Amino acid sequence: MSTTQHTLEATQINHLRNGRVSVIIAFAERRLPSIIYWGEDLGELTPTELSSIVDVSTPPLASNLIDEQPWLGILPEPSIGWMGTPGLSGSRDGRAWTTRFVVVSGLQSSHDEVDRLVIIAEDTDAELTLNLTLELRATGLLRARATVANHGADSYQLDDLHLAFPVPHRASELLDLAGRWAKERVPQRTGFLVGQHVREQRQGRTGCDGSLVTIAGTPQFGFNQGEVWGIHLGWSGNHRIIAERTLTSEKTLAAGELLWPGEVQLSTGENYTTPWLYGSYSPDGLDSLSARFHGHLRERPDYPTSPRPVTINVWEAVYFDHDFDRLVQLADQAAALGVERYVLDDGWFGDRRNDHAGLGDWQVSEEVWPGGSLNRLSKHVRDLGMQFGIWFEPEMINMDSNTARNHPDWVLKPEGRFPIEGRFQQVLDLSHPEAFAYLLEAMTNVIEELSVEYIKWDHNRMLLETGSQVTKQASVRQQTLALYRLIDELRERFPRLEVETCSSGGGRIDLEILDRTDRVWASDCIDARERQEIQRWTSLLIPLELLGSHVGDGKAHTTGRMHELDFRAGTALFGHFGIEWDLAKAEEQELQSLGEWIEIYKAKRSLLHSGRIVRSDESEQGIYLHGVVSHDQAEGIFAFVVMERPVSWPVGTVRIPGLSPSKNYRVEVIKPLVPHDSARQAPLWWTQGVVTSGKVLGTVGLQAPALFPETLVVFQIIEVTHT
Repeated sequence: MSTTQHTLEATQINHLRNGRVSVIIAFAERRLPSIIYWGEDLGELTPTELSSIVDVSTPPLASNLIDEQPWLGILPEPSIGWMGTPGLSGSRDGRAWTTRFVVVSGLQSSHDEVDRLVIIAEDTDAELTLNLTLELRATGLLRARATVANHGADSYQLDDLHLAFPVPHRASELLDLAGRWAKERVPQRTGFLVGQHVREQRQGRTGCDGSLVTIAGTPQFGFNQGEVWGIHLGWSGNHRIIAERTLTSEKTLAAGELLWPGEVQLSTGENYTTPWLYGSYSPDGLDSLSARFHGHLRERPDYPTSPRPVTINVWEAVYFDHDFDRLVQLADQAAALGVERYVLDDGWFGDRRNDHAGLGDWQVSEEVWPGGSLNRLSKHVRDLGMQFGIWFEPEMINMDSNTARNHPDWVLKPEGRFPIEGRFQQVLDLSHPEAFAYLLEAMTNVIEELSVEYIKWDHNRMLLETGSQVTKQASVRQQTLALYRLIDELRERFPRLEVETCSSGGGRIDLEILDRTDRVWASDCIDARERQEIQRWTSLLIPLELLGSHVGDGKAHTTGRMHELDFRAGTALFGHFGIEWDLAKAEEQELQSLGEWIEIYKAKRSLLHSGRIVRSDESEQGIYLHGVVSHDQAEGIFAFVVMERPVSWPVGTVRIPGLSPSKNYRVEVIKPLVPHDSARQAPLWWTQGVVTSGKVLGTVGLQAPALFPETLVVFQIIEVTHT
């Protein structure tokens, strides 16, 4: 048997360059564009050099397969020989079930610090057009999305449309995140093996078990080592993420919305647009990959720029027991400590005395708050100099509520029956115009009446069997789009309003919801040991200023663990600092120490919330080192965290990442000043301080302290101009 090798006959090659990253995209005759290279910046390239990159990247034909090399398109198609998961699936009642798009035009432009390529393609047989946009942003973050339009005379049912970014053969390992309620963001690593590694979410949200970022990398990559390529889908509803390796060794990271049957049916002239697929590349580990996502979030026009206020949420202090005098006392204590925002949680509305009833009746309860007493609480909070915030769960409804009794047609359900309840809840159809209007006006009235500046926006029920009673079709997509509209409308009415995205804790965190929110509640678990892990991996995507992190009671609500205050507060410091604790039960010494931590947070939040997160790869034997370094490398704040008893004692030195080798620094402990057990457990740099170079700290390191499990020390490293 003989085979003939066919090289890629490139008719156009585009080079996107931005943020120290290069992406080279080649068009072949009759084919959609392919990403030939995605990695470190290649600099200015001549046309000859660009063409040579295609030549050197063209693999040989494999025996006993097709007779053309199947270069992977950004939208993978079987018609060009791709044997993996098709990028587009759909049909016209069984016809037009496969596509072969032909590029009509490709236009590259650069403006607003974005290098952009827009491709228009068509399939005249399937009567579809495709608009594909790729952007390489100033942060080096790559993103893409596609729009498919139906130009046929009959309806086209779209079943799947996802995009794919290729990764090179040397990316031999995969990392993604799993977890559950109150234990989100658990890392899991596997080899990048032949076949598919598929993560699907059918909950109508990103999920407590969802992977914020899916990463492929070179062997043993870590926070500061190895090449890594990661993707994230900016979508808050059902979705699918695929890491796929074919028989011909192509490797892709792909993602798109996961559609229920019949959820998208395009009539003549209608179109569908995918969510943005984001890609982050780093030549030197996960910290740089994270920095691109963080930079992208920080560059958005409406990003919160004011110092992130110290927040108290009253949930774990009072739960549903809303007593005016008790809540006023809590506000007084909080203000005395320096708290800047006070948030009233669940239980203020309707018949909401527990989680069985009242959800959906967004009117202040006269039973709990007679004679306008909630207005008096709000005014008291504001008179103390704090912002007033409140809890909503707008998308959910208890069937034991006036709203459900009066409008059962507003509940999302399949024909003939209601879905199984979750947390005694069903889902309110936001795509129903009357339900949407009711929510918008009810929330508007509460925000205006109580001078609300902050909403904790919760979402506790999974969207299972979510069907519209109007269309009789699955409606997760429409529900997600309506959620975005509702938040957008509220923020247009109240430009100063801030919103926290909470979904049973960390169940709805993605870049699309973050386009319209200002904070994430990473987990309902504020056990400091669990939070060390949760925050470590949530910050792969989320910078610390968006990551709500609270100091809880000595005994954790979700785990029963007991921790000293320094461990709880030192953990909460590396985030958007807050309190979730009945301060009336705190000892005077605890309140004094908590006040000191609040002052530390206020002094350091400008650094914590603008600098670059760094994490040590030397987290062996139960010791973590993490911190934040300013972009000019003039200062940093770090924590040594002892998670469990190490095998060796003491552990030895741990290198400090992120500093300038040419600068000299002073190392100083912030808190606690001495270990709780004995000063003998403190290394010399802790008790006496030290001045040394960034080169020494980055190559030799600091001796890890010999602390008890589940304790920490927070220290700062500040540049000195002379030694």
